[in-house]
Amino acid sequence: MRALLNTWKSGVRSLKFWRVASLWLICLLYLLFQGGKTSFMLFAMVTLLVCYWLLSSLWGIRQIKGHRTMLSVHGEQFLLQAGDQAQIRLQLQLPRLLPLPYIIVREVMKRHNGDSWAFEDSVIPQNRGEAELVYNTPPLERGQYEFAGTECKSEDIFGLMEHKGTFQAAAQFRVLPRTVFIPHWQLYSRNSRLPGPETAVSNSRRETTQINGVRDYVYGDRISRIHWGATAKTGTWKSKEFEHESLPKTILVLDANASSYKTSQQFELAVSVCASLLEYGLRERISMGLCTLGQELRRFAPAEGYIERQQMIQHLVDINADGSGSHQERLDEIRDFFPESSFFIWISPLADKTAASVFGWAKMRRMTPYHIQVSVPGQGGGARSSWQTALHHREIRGIQVSSLQELPSAMGGGLT
Repeated sequence: MRALLNTWKSGVRSLKFWRVASLWLICLLYLLFQGGKTSFMLFAMVTLLVCYWLLSSLWGIRQIKGHRTMLSVHGEQFLLQAGDQAQIRLQLQLPRLLPLPYIIVREVMKRHNGDSWAFEDSVIPQNRGEAELVYNTPPLERGQYEFAGTECKSEDIFGLMEHKGTFQAAAQFRVLPRTVFIPHWQLYSRNSRLPGPETAVSNSRRETTQINGVRDYVYGDRISRIHWGATAKTGTWKSKEFEHESLPKTILVLDANASSYKTSQQFELAVSVCASLLEYGLRERISMGLCTLGQELRRFAPAEGYIERQQMIQHLVDINADGSGSHQERLDEIRDFFPESSFFIWISPLADKTAASVFGWAKMRRMTPYHIQVSVPGQGGGARSSWQTALHHREIRGIQVSSLQELPSAMGGGLT
């Protein structure tokens, strides 16, 4: 009954409905006033056609069902980073009683920030009432995505009436931020002497004599490092892996203040830099934490584990530059979160008094500040800027990058 009522409401608003209703009414009047076999046959044919349209509307495409599966374009594992495409495979199950010549499928994909994309294509059903639609999304940016209701449209075999149906095949997926491989960070180099009294002792990552496990042989390993027992058992060269000396904890502080960024691409670069550093810390087993100064202050305690690091990465998926207020005051609200003698990595485009006050606050807390300045494209980080010179005079290290590809060389070179 509800389906019949919905069909009536949608039909009343359709121009084609009134055309068909007018045709049936004319045939009825023709039968009543003219009579005869011709008018009766014409009225019967139009009535049967109207019944077919009614049945198609009630038990046709309105009863369509579907199932969606998502794959990455280059493989079966669905794990996307920003810039990747997703392959959407939509399986449609149609009623077998009423044939449909074709189906127009329209889907809407929404992003967490309100952006949306519409996909529309046609598909021809098979004999068994099944159809499959496969399409690729455009390159996706970082964020959380979900699909709204799928709308299907079709016409009858005569092409006179159009029918619509919708079904829900809810699906959500997340696109991780862009990252770049960082082979080396001079901040953690044993040969790098960081200025300031906080780092009078070189923070090195030297190996201890305690064996931590066995790893694959790497070209250049000394003979004394080869684990002969594991090599004999596996048939491949294995080397001993030693524990490393502990490093001070590292806190990544991402500036998510709306007034700090000129363009959205600049904020995306800052998020990608932060995600790349988290991957570097996980690979090098560095105790690393995260603090984001968005609309909501979020903080993750320093840890070396994979689970904790994934929680930080997932937080960066749908973060927005929606913070406000004074950076120093907001940091002071959570001052107990920052341990003394830790590295304070400030990721922000700011290069003014605000950034200087943040660094002064970090030094008062006996932390070692380090600035990663994200600039707009065209203001590359290769040349020493006036802000870099000012940081050098303040005995603070920092680098400047205008693209993610510049980050590995800048981290290894360590502009001062």
